[in-house]
Parts: sequence; structure tokens; C-alpha cells
Amino acid sequence: MKFLASVVAVLVMSVPAVAQPRDPDFPASGKLDRASVVFLDGEGVRSILLLPEGTSVTVIGRDGPWYRITFTSSLGNQTGRIAPNHVRLDQGTTSAGGDARKVSERGFAEGRGFLFPQEALNDTTQSFGDGLVRQEVFLKPSRSFQLAAGVDLRGSSYDQVEDSWRLDFEDRGTLRPRLAIRRLTASVTTTHVSVDLGKQFVRWGRADILSPTDRFAPRDYLNVIENEFLPVLAARGSIHAGGETLEAVWVPQLTPSRMPLLNQRWTVAPPEAAGFVLEDSGAIFPEKSQQGFRWSHTGRFEMGLSFFNGFNHLPDLATAVDSTRQVIGVTRSYPELRTYGGEASIPTRVVTLKGEAAYFTSPDSTSEEYVLYVIEIERQIGEWLLDGGYAGEIVTTSHPELSFAAERGLARSIIGRASYAIDPRRTVTIEGAVRQDGNGFYARGEFSQAFGQHWRLTLAGVGLGGEDDDFLGQFQRNSHIFAALRLSY
Repeated sequence: MKFLASVVAVLVMSVPAVAQPRDPDFPASGKLDRASVVFLDGEGVRSILLLPEGTSVTVIGRDGPWYRITFTSSLGNQTGRIAPNHVRLDQGTTSAGGDARKVSERGFAEGRGFLFPQEALNDTTQSFGDGLVRQEVFLKPSRSFQLAAGVDLRGSSYDQVEDSWRLDFEDRGTLRPRLAIRRLTASVTTTHVSVDLGKQFVRWGRADILSPTDRFAPRDYLNVIENEFLPVLAARGSIHAGGETLEAVWVPQLTPSRMPLLNQRWTVAPPEAAGFVLEDSGAIFPEKSQQGFRWSHTGRFEMGLSFFNGFNHLPDLATAVDSTRQVIGVTRSYPELRTYGGEASIPTRVVTLKGEAAYFTSPDSTSEEYVLYVIEIERQIGEWLLDGGYAGEIVTTSHPELSFAAERGLARSIIGRASYAIDPRRTVTIEGAVRQDGNGFYARGEFSQAFGQHWRLTLAGVGLGGEDDDFLGQFQRNSHIFAALRLSY
């Protein structure tokens, strides 16, 4: 099944990370004393979330100048980072004592249904359902050491999930694994140093919709618009000093993004392939490791610089035509990639200015070299978060190639989003992107409401349109609506 971890979020609002005079014993319960932006742990398609004033949270520790919190959102139980001065701790109600708090768990069961009003040229399926059960367990024998494990169980009526019941760890297949390790991490956290080893989420990007610096964050693109991040096997170390953080990441093997299935509606074949069947011929995975370094600053403003040396998690495609069988075989390969990136977020009296950019170059000179960048203006008005900007691309070296370039497909577009937190239980979000030449667009609206402490209903609709030769326009038959019901526990 496709679990879309996309929600209500928009924008990064830069705030000073002002530490409270003395940390409480963790974990500690509290409430937000104002509408606040939370930086998510990167498990979903959105990296940020607006929480209304009065939202209940649990502070589970520190992460540099930030509090790390857990809370209940439209996606169920979530983890993220927030400025300490936005949290009002309950007096005398810390929950650190006792062995019972050394082991905790969270999970959910979700069912989701999709409806496509139009048939696709290569796919007559117009409705389907899928399901996901996720369970995570955390063992914290001491204040500085934690073990975390998570497992996903999936099902789908649309043939997007493997039939095998094997326990998958690498997540390199074209289908979603039925049973998979989502998280398996050992973490050591002190005042100035943190180390995470194992399968985890590594997020660097801060921009909305398109994040050029997010090189350790592959995605599941079985649904191109409604995609989710995938975890990677990594060793990650950080050094914190005041508002400065220096981070190093080592990944022993590539975890690729999962591209659309060749026989389903999110793969649109070119006219030249008419009369042929597209057939997956497998993948050629690189054998080398990947490395990255990042320096970031938080405070009255935010900025960061990053370097990545590894491989593109989006594939180049090689085709082989078999005229006898009327089949075109498609082989995936992952070219070497080196990026130099940076981002900044500067608050003013009226708006917050954000920018993120990365230069993509190929050490073996076999791929195009280009710059992706995002410029945004944000404004928070009460419970509203408003964002607008431009995602651009500059090609410095051109090479003819066939690739699945979902990130570049959103470039050269005007982007925007409006998010409204009605109350702690209800949220509304509208987002969209329009090509600068008008040849393609998409728009998405979502409403989410909680019922009691455990149930959440989400309703959403996606509209796509444009010209057949535009990345967004080619999916004009894929406008759809969906509903999701989640039980969190």
C-alpha cells in the first residue's frame, strides 16, 4: 500500500531557539503556548507541520538548541523538533521516573481508498484500496542511549505490494515489501554530541515541495504526487555547540527511490512506444558507499552548507526493443552524483524569506550538470501559514539521457501553499504548482479531523492538467480523490 505521509504543513518559520534556564527531567508533558511550526523527523513527504496553540506534546529530550517532542497530528503519533520557548511545561508532572518509561511504543492501522474519475491510456483501474499497519518500539535504558525498532505490514488491491512474506530490510524492489523493517536504530545523545546507527531517516532539506539538498532522502514514487520518504541504512554523527551543528553521514549502500510501475497509470509511455509493452529488466546498483557533510546554524536566522558524494537515488533508464515480442525492456541504473548545497531562512517584521539551492555534478561526466533552487516567502497570520515562491533550474552542462527525474519535474514552477489549523483536531491545506510557461499544473486540497484520542479521518483531492509533453501535464488523467481512516495506538 501507499502510505502518504503528506499532511497539513507548509513553511519553515525561523524562530530563535532560546533554551529554558534548566532542562526538565525527560520525558516531560506540556502544551504549546502559541501556534508553532514543528520540524518533523522526515518520515513523511512534508518536513514541517503547523500545530495550533494548546496542542499537547511530550518533550522526550534535546537535539542541539531544540526540544525533541512527540505529539498527535493528522498522521497519528509524530516526532519532531521545536523551539523550547514555544512549550509550556506542566508544573510538577514530568514523567521520567519509573522503569515503565524505559520502554515505549506507538503504532497505527490505516485504510485508504483512491478513486480516479478517468481511465489512463495504459491502465483501466479507477479505484483501489490499500492498508498499512505500523508498529514502533523504543527502549531507553538511560537518558543518553536509545534503541528503536519499527515494522510495516502492507496490503494492496492494486498489485503494488509483494506477495512474499519475507522480512525486507534493504527496500530495493519495484514493489513495496509486504513486511519490512522501517526503523532499526541505536542512538547516543549528549549535550554536544549525537550518534545514530542503523536504518533511519536523514533529512537535510528545509524548503517546501522541492528540497534540492535532500540527497539522503529517497522517495516512493508509485504515486508521483502523493509520495513518502524511505529510510536508509546510515551512520550519522553530529556535534552541537550553541546554534552551530556539524554533521557527517555515511551510507554503505544506495537505497533507490521507487519509480512508478511500468504497467500502471503513473507511467506515461511516449508515442513512439505505442503498440509495445514496457517490461522491467531490473536494476544495476552501484557498489560504493555514499558520504555527506553539513554545517548548519540556528538562532535569529537559519542557514546551512552541505556536501554530498554518492549516487542519484533517481534512476537513468536504458531501453532495449524486442520487436518479435513487441516488448521494450527498461533497465534502471544510478549515476554518480556530487552536490554542493546551501539554504537560508531569514525572518523579517513582515515575512520570512527562504532559499535553498544545490549544484548537481557528475564525477564521471555521464549525466547533466545543473542547479536546482527554491525561493520562498512565508507569512504566519494567527492559525494561518501562507507560502509562495518559485522553484527553478539552470542547466550548465547538457547530456542526452532518459531518466526518471521527478525532482526536476517540479522545477521551473510557481509554487504555493496555504495551511489553516482550525483547532488541535482539524486542519485544512491547499497547495499547488504551475509551470512558468503554463503547460502543466497540479493542485491539492486536504481536510483532516480527529475523533477522540485515536481516530483520524483525512479527505483529499488532487487535480492535474496541462500538455502531454510536460512533466505535470502528462498526468492529466490522474486527477483523483482519496479518503484515509487511521486508528493510532
